[in-house]
Amino acid sequence: MSKTYAGARLRRLREERRMSQAELARALSISPSYLNQMEHDSRPLTVPVLLRLTETFGIDPGFFSERDTSRLLADLREALAGEVADSRVSPSDLADLASRMPSVAQVLIDLGRRNQALAERLAGAADGRDTVRTLPHSPHEEIRDFFYRRQNYLHDTDLAAERLAEEIGIRPGDVVRALTARLADAHGVRLAASGTAGHLHHYDEATRTLHLSARLRPGQRAFRLATQLALLEYDKGLDRQAAEDFPPGSPAHALARIGIANYFAAALILPYSAFHAAAEEVRYDIERLTDRYGLGYETVCHRLSTLQRPRLRGVPFSFVRVDRAGNMSKRQSATGFHFSRAGGTCPLWNVYEAFAAPGRIHVQVAEMPDGQRYLWTARAVTRHRGGWGEPGKTYAIGLGCEIRHAHRLVYSEGLDLANASAATPIGMGCRVCERLDCPQRAAPPLGRPLQIDQNSTTFVPYPVSGTAG
Repeated sequence: MSKTYAGARLRRLREERRMSQAELARALSISPSYLNQMEHDSRPLTVPVLLRLTETFGIDPGFFSERDTSRLLADLREALAGEVADSRVSPSDLADLASRMPSVAQVLIDLGRRNQALAERLAGAADGRDTVRTLPHSPHEEIRDFFYRRQNYLHDTDLAAERLAEEIGIRPGDVVRALTARLADAHGVRLAASGTAGHLHHYDEATRTLHLSARLRPGQRAFRLATQLALLEYDKGLDRQAAEDFPPGSPAHALARIGIANYFAAALILPYSAFHAAAEEVRYDIERLTDRYGLGYETVCHRLSTLQRPRLRGVPFSFVRVDRAGNMSKRQSATGFHFSRAGGTCPLWNVYEAFAAPGRIHVQVAEMPDGQRYLWTARAVTRHRGGWGEPGKTYAIGLGCEIRHAHRLVYSEGLDLANASAATPIGMGCRVCERLDCPQRAAPPLGRPLQIDQNSTTFVPYPVSGTAG
């Protein structure tokens, strides 16, 4: 059995409870000097001490377990790329920091991003561009981070939605009727056809009328009904959770309320326990789940990425929605997979292959520069307004998990999961990617001197000094 060193987490837990070392040592029936050694990682946590900690503070033993820090470490490497390149800090130092003091690591990441944003604004001011009013992060980016920090799972919201689903009798094939009845009986809301061009839905508070576009498919209609029900029945919960990160009245707070309401809606029409059981039964076959529940591919994929309830966890997925130009409009992760903020995503990722054959699920075993391998599924989906000649929207929906979970998915059948050489090497985006010999690279790597020679050319577009082309 491996030893558990968690001094920083133990110290932080004690400080949050406003306890001295002597007080905590007394509660754990150990000496203050022994506690001091554990807090400084001179001694590991023993099983008896761990059990007393969980009893004393009412926390899950997993709080002190070895954590997957790959996502935090990737953020650190991106935020401090210049310092690593200048040898002011080593990759091993960053790994140690991410493991032992994750809160300090997050502060450094935030500072690094602010410095980068400030440098960009100063550069814009220097060359005459008006960037003074440009915000470092848009509210929508802040909302993505809100869910990213919570690994795309909102426990209280999920439980509340499941209780409501049980109360009103949500069942596959009967969702729209149950939601319509609840809105009418509990809130006096009636439905009407939308008469506003371009609106998929509109709620008139004065008349308590929910206008829905006739173009909505049954699954989309159910989702809009469920979202409106969340806004009416879970209003205080939306405010409370949004206020954890954003001041009330701010654009980010308003967007967070909508995001949490959408989460509630998905958890309402796909109640956790039943949906988790169905996903396990069909081995996470997305198309079979869409048929069973009558919902869209994207909705089912997004719900699969939220199945992280303690003691009833599903496969921890990363979920992404990307357009043809590489713009990532949705990215949520319950794993260590890192989505780059600098530059585009990797062109070798199978989410881009999906555009070549819409409607077909593409499967890829991909390996990140740190050696972590993932199984990715990707499929292109298109939405149309319905009229001839009107532009539609096309996205690739990606759903991926670490290779150690891949055997639980139907998509792993026929793949040699143990063969690392069969994986496609991908990266976090060309600017921060560590794969110096990648022929697909679209930008030179940060902090690395280029090999510039007028007398030779290389297959690799940006050869780095000290490497072969």
